[in-house]
Amino acid sequence: MGLGPADGDSRPAADRLGHERRRGTPPARLVAPLLQFFATSPVACPYVPGRAERKLIVELDGAAAALVYDDLSRAGFRRSHHFAYRPACRGCVACVPVRIAVDDFRDTRWTRRIRNANRDVSGDLAPARATPEQFRLFSAYQKARHGDSEMATMNYRDYRSMVEDAPVRTRVAEFRDMAGGLVAASLIDRLDDGISAVYSFFDPRQKKRRLGSWSILWLVEECRRQDEPYVYLGYWIADSPKMAYKARFPALECLTEAGWADFECPSPQPSPRSPIDPSKRPV
Repeated sequence: MGLGPADGDSRPAADRLGHERRRGTPPARLVAPLLQFFATSPVACPYVPGRAERKLIVELDGAAAALVYDDLSRAGFRRSHHFAYRPACRGCVACVPVRIAVDDFRDTRWTRRIRNANRDVSGDLAPARATPEQFRLFSAYQKARHGDSEMATMNYRDYRSMVEDAPVRTRVAEFRDMAGGLVAASLIDRLDDGISAVYSFFDPRQKKRRLGSWSILWLVEECRRQDEPYVYLGYWIADSPKMAYKARFPALECLTEAGWADFECPSPQPSPRSPIDPSKRPV
C-alpha cells in the first residue's frame, strides 16, 4: 500500500491533499502501519440465495485507525464496529463497491420526486451516541423489513455498541419531520474524501417517502457543503433487490480492477457452486 509522498513532488502538503482527494487516490501518510488480514469461513450468503459468503477482515486499532480506514474505503472495504471487511467469495464477484461522485451529481426525475416527497423533512448530524428514540425506530424498521435477520433480534445494548463502538470519525445523521419526530437515521463515517454510509434505517410505515434514498440525497448535499467529493454506498448487487436500487443514483462510480470508473458494470456472472440452503443465516 503506497502511503508515502510521491518522489519529486515538491508541492505543499495541503495542495497535494486537495488534489489527491479529488482524483480519489490516497493522500500522503507519515506512517504506514502493518495490517494483518483474516479470511472468514464460508457461510450462507444473506443477499443471494444459493451462494456462499466469505469475507476478508482486518481490525482497526490504534491512533492511525481512521487514516487506515480512509485508504481501505477507497479499496472497497466497509466497517462494522472495530473491523473493516470486504467480500472475498470464491468464484463470485457479485458485490461491487459503489460511490457517488458529488461534483458530477445532477438531479433526475426520480431524485426530484423523492426531494418533493420530503420537503417537510430536515437533517442534522449528531454525535455517535445511541438514544432510545433511535432504537425504537431501528427496531420497527428491522421487524418490518428484515424480520428474519440477526439484526432484528438486537437489543438496546447491541444497538448502542453498533453506534458507539467505532475507532473512526463516526456520526449519526438524524432526519425529522416538521413535528420533530424522528423518521430516519443514518450511521455514517467521515472520511478524508467524503462520507461512508454505514447503515440507514427509517419509518417503515412511510413507504411513499422513500426515506432511505432521501437520506442518501441528503448526504450528497452534506458533502457539497463540506466540499467533499464522494459518498460511499457500500456494495451494489445486481441479483439482490435490497442492493440493486443503488444503480438509480446519478454520478455513480464502481470499483474495478483498474480503479474507480463510471458505473457501467454489467450484471456479474459468478461461477456455479454447490447449492446452500437459503433459509440458513450466519450466526
